[in-house]
Amino acid sequence: MGKLAINGGAPIRSQDFQIRKTMGEREKKAVADVMEKGDISLFFGSPGKYFLGGEQVLNFEKKWAQKYNFKNCITTNSWTTGLMTAIGACGVGPGDEVICPPYSMSATTTAVLFYGGIPVFVDIEADTFNIDPKLIEKAITPRTKAIMLVHLFGHPANMDAIMAIAKKHNLRVIEDAAHAPGVKYGDKYVGAIGDVGGFSLNYHKHIHTGEGGVLVTNNDFIAQRCQMIRNHGENVIEAYGIEDLTNAIGSNYRLTEIQAAIGMGQLDDVETCIDHRNKLHNVIKKGLQGMEGIRAPIIEANCTHAFYVYAFKFDEQVVGVSRDKFVNAVIAELPAPKEPEQVTLVQGYIRPLYLNQIYQKQIALGSKGFPFNYNQGVKYNYDKGLCPVVERMYEKELFYSPIVREAVSENDIQDLVRAMQKVYENRQELIG
Repeated sequence: MGKLAINGGAPIRSQDFQIRKTMGEREKKAVADVMEKGDISLFFGSPGKYFLGGEQVLNFEKKWAQKYNFKNCITTNSWTTGLMTAIGACGVGPGDEVICPPYSMSATTTAVLFYGGIPVFVDIEADTFNIDPKLIEKAITPRTKAIMLVHLFGHPANMDAIMAIAKKHNLRVIEDAAHAPGVKYGDKYVGAIGDVGGFSLNYHKHIHTGEGGVLVTNNDFIAQRCQMIRNHGENVIEAYGIEDLTNAIGSNYRLTEIQAAIGMGQLDDVETCIDHRNKLHNVIKKGLQGMEGIRAPIIEANCTHAFYVYAFKFDEQVVGVSRDKFVNAVIAELPAPKEPEQVTLVQGYIRPLYLNQIYQKQIALGSKGFPFNYNQGVKYNYDKGLCPVVERMYEKELFYSPIVREAVSENDIQDLVRAMQKVYENRQELIG
């Protein structure tokens, strides 16, 4: 019998990891107060006092904008609809190309498709896992309308380089900051360094209102267009004196008063949440010393990190075993999860988006190839091998932990470190 639990040895830990509790007395009171008043939603899809929502929605938007020094804040009923709203507000239409990273949740790029735009994928940096600015300019064509970036896992993308490229080519910049509330790049909070961006409020994010999204922008035109797309904007064209009708029609992407009331309280907790995750990061980083071939996340100069999840980088040539064998052995040293937030390690994150069937077969809206066939004579390449760095991360090098969060103590996280150390020291058992 080997020393490793995967080979029959005793595991490092049997006690379950705690699940963070996001709903408490504060949230119960906030919901009860809204219910008592009876105004669960206060949007009207027509001109007037309630076109922009009710008291809780307006207060939540104001509080978010003031806290992070954004000029405008617009809530939505999910970050997916928030992304769609941002794309529409930036004027994307049929045949327009939007440069995107391939390592993100699918909504980052399906939002482009919903407006008839075409995602053009650019590879990521191997260190931050964010879109690589050095490759963006090569992907720009006369059809390029915008750059969509993601502050992946909570670390900022290289905004200086991206904004310089966008300015040179007159492109809009959209920040998907779903993982990065309260994160700074230099002296600015991410989200509205570009033209528009925003954050997610669904259950495993830093702020949890069930579902929801928050758009932020310092551009008044984009802010108004976001408000219109969120709430049947076609009905306020005359009242608002709108002359540019590009993407002025809207839908129902409205946040409820209950969700906004919950978010009002949770917004106060963002810094405490991020501070705790950074403390856990320091424990892990220290514990990895001596484990050549395994690297903790980097935090670049003048940046902060929100650690939505905790992404490790693995070099199998140095370690001597594959990432998957190593990770599976570490998992065996720790308690089996009973809930999603008790999952200790995951290999690879998300498969590169261009390998999804909608890109492989170039069928998205309808059955005739739109929007991929909109630009006559232009063929879009989504073949495997398109972005070698992201494919390497997905297949061999990246793994992450979802338990680096509030309910887990520094002592708890030491067990994750001890499990990794044990497997590393006894990795010869995994060879053969």
